Amino acid sequence: MKILVDADACPVKDIIIETAKEHDVEVIMFTDTSHLLDDDNCIIITVDKGKDSVDFALINNVNAEDIVVTQDYGVAAMAISKSAYAINYNGLIFDKDNIDSLLMQRYISAKIRSTGGKVSNIKKRNKNNDLNFKRNFENLIIQIKKGH
Repeated sequence: MKILVDADACPVKDIIIETAKEHDVEVIMFTDTSHLLDDDNCIIITVDKGKDSVDFALINNVNAEDIVVTQDYGVAAMAISKSAYAINYNGLIFDKDNIDSLLMQRYISAKIRSTGGKVSNIKKRNKNNDLNFKRNFENLIIQIKKGH
């Protein structure tokens, strides 16, 4: 198991690194050239800027039993299709039971926006988001290490 992070604008990088270190799990952060990272506690893969370049680099490195940290439903769906796990920055664990409805919501929102409509459900990040992420992320690591 390794942890792969869609690190562009990821607000929980420190929590990921700290938790992974506690459980002796490798972390690989994927970013593009507009988001330079530097951390000795993880591997950082920097890719060229481009639509979905980080997403494709990350997915090309995912194996079964890995954990992918992303806000992107498409990346989560591809990770799940490779028998990996996916969690978002607020601690929502994506799975086969919820990913289809999330992708449908994304599609509907895109359609509304394309016709000039507004869709906004983004809330300001708070400490509870970090606590929820930490708890669910750590539980996911423990669950995978135990063999589900």
